[in-house]
Amino acid sequence: MAAYEYRAGLEGVPATQSSISFVDGKSGILEYRGIAIDQLASQSTFLETAYLLIWGALPSRQELAAFEGEIQRHRRLKYRIRDMMKCFPESGHPMDALQACAAALGLFYSKRAIDDPAYMQEAVVRLLAKVPTMVAAFQLMRNGNDPVQPRDDLGYAANFLYMLNEKEPDPFSAHIFDVCLTLHAEHTINASTFSAMVTASTLTDPYAVIASAVGTLAGPLHGGAAEEVVGMLERIGSVENVRPFVDRCIEQKQKIMGFGHRVYKVKDPRATILQNLAEQLFDRSGQDEYYAIAVELEKVVGEKMSYKGIYPNVDFYSGLVYRKLGIPTDLYTPVFAISRTAGWLAHWKEQLGENRIFRPTQIYTGLHEVPYTAMDDR
Repeated sequence: MAAYEYRAGLEGVPATQSSISFVDGKSGILEYRGIAIDQLASQSTFLETAYLLIWGALPSRQELAAFEGEIQRHRRLKYRIRDMMKCFPESGHPMDALQACAAALGLFYSKRAIDDPAYMQEAVVRLLAKVPTMVAAFQLMRNGNDPVQPRDDLGYAANFLYMLNEKEPDPFSAHIFDVCLTLHAEHTINASTFSAMVTASTLTDPYAVIASAVGTLAGPLHGGAAEEVVGMLERIGSVENVRPFVDRCIEQKQKIMGFGHRVYKVKDPRATILQNLAEQLFDRSGQDEYYAIAVELEKVVGEKMSYKGIYPNVDFYSGLVYRKLGIPTDLYTPVFAISRTAGWLAHWKEQLGENRIFRPTQIYTGLHEVPYTAMDDR
């Protein structure tokens, strides 16, 4: 008899103790450091929220100004990183480019002095500052254009949209994007965060930690879902096709992208906020052709599958918002990474506080005492 209970995917198995974020999946509650996500979305900014997650408390006015100033000064990339990016294939996925660039940062800042608070502060600033620049730069370079340099007079969200689209966004669009970043910044021990923690536990540098997390986030079962949602809405094509599409998915036992969550058994609170953002954005900038399809899809799925606890998750409406902001579909996951870098860094810092390298066990299911077979007898 096995000495351990096996749970596929470690479902429900506590991997750590953390004070960073809290989820109540039955009640639809998400808190960062005890503060409800709807309060942060309506009253905070992404960088203030990042400070809260990483350092454990909301900053004073002076602390936030200093934090924002440091990030502003470190937005630019080393020219060697830009030269490296020019060698990437145009057909490569932006997440692969981001993972390579995040790892490359460690070559330039490889001190690995994780017992030095000043080094940890510098690493936090560099990663938060440079990840958006790398995403925007690759987008322009793969289309044969030089990257747009950051602008020191623009805030975090506005600067990314400017670097991406070569056009300064209106304040409302920048605000909407900033809220999106806040909503995606942290979500307890998901796959990419666990990957970051395991990597951090080896005491490697923080750039390797973020590169590891980016690689994990790239999978379609994690960060890649928002891309799949927009593709699904395109395939459905019209409101009239929604119900037949849902019926077919149920009959064939196919997953409906953007619905269901390992933790939430009610509508993801972030999805509710994102839907509201989408409606505000469309009221100002014109309706999105797929929004009506999305609303009908939520209605029909609710009729047929809510008894199973299947409701929209954060990915369902985020793609529609990003699409309206001029963000290409295959950048949705890198945008997720820009935001989640704050959460990954928070868990990196927390992991180092009482570190012990992760070394789980296994339940062996193979053979024993198998004799070696000589080459001529195989």
